[in-house]
Amino acid sequence: MQVNDYTQKRIPLLGQDSNALTWLIIINASVFIILNFLKIVYTLSDIPDQLFQRQILNWYTLPASLETLFSRPWVVFSSFFTHFGVLSLIGNVLWLWCFGYILQDLTGNQKLVPIYIYGGVGGAFFFVFTNNIFPALAKHVDAIPNMMGAGACLMAVAVATTTLSPNYRIFPLINGGVPLWVLTIVFVAIDFAAMGKGKAGIGSAHVAAGGMGFLYVKQLRKGNNWGAWMISLWQWLDDLFNPEKKHVVKKEKDRLFYKNNAMPFVKTPNFTQQKLDEILDKINKEGYHLLTNEEKDFLKRASKEA
Repeated sequence: MQVNDYTQKRIPLLGQDSNALTWLIIINASVFIILNFLKIVYTLSDIPDQLFQRQILNWYTLPASLETLFSRPWVVFSSFFTHFGVLSLIGNVLWLWCFGYILQDLTGNQKLVPIYIYGGVGGAFFFVFTNNIFPALAKHVDAIPNMMGAGACLMAVAVATTTLSPNYRIFPLINGGVPLWVLTIVFVAIDFAAMGKGKAGIGSAHVAAGGMGFLYVKQLRKGNNWGAWMISLWQWLDDLFNPEKKHVVKKEKDRLFYKNNAMPFVKTPNFTQQKLDEILDKINKEGYHLLTNEEKDFLKRASKEA
């Protein structure tokens, strides 16, 4: 796996082609706009907020109750992208841009989405698990607010990025730059402070998501890319709907040596008169057919330079 452990001076553009960070931000913003548009419709129609919560928002967010979850399993994934408050969306998008840009600077565009999804899934599992395994929480499980937002996903991205390169420098004008691990500590402190009290499920979800980000990078360093199947699935779907731009996977030798017809690592002898005399003597004694390929190539080069 290629990881650059230094700061590359590039402009953080979001509009680049195939930029996973751009698409994650677009999806989060789009869901926010849709939900708030529906909320405006409900408000103008004089429909109570409780109905909006029950009929719309609850079908996007993750419930603590297993019974409710089984009736709408897709919310495990939709909750990753669901924000209803403006400040919540802005805060999460800014943190996503910060850590996501650094992660893509280090590893390219194909690691961010898998880490984001693995963090969200791990966080969702522990949110439901925590609220159902402890009796003090389980007896009030139906009253526990649903979990929504990219908080767990961001924790996975932040921990993964910091694990990759903890000394990556940001804000270079400040005394040579601030190490990334300092920013991560600030992020974690703000994240857990914003949870408040009585949210053990969300706290465990974020811890689990951070663990997923850490394990993802550790496996990546061992050569095990947990997100490879996601990339393959996406490319297959993209090829299905866009056959004119199929993803062609190059063989390793083609990728490394391109289309050069020359064999790699060919030993080319230096041209010397002594070497030429030795080859001519060999021809006189044993014949041309007993020359090695290297000696024959040497003769051809000598004839051209003569």
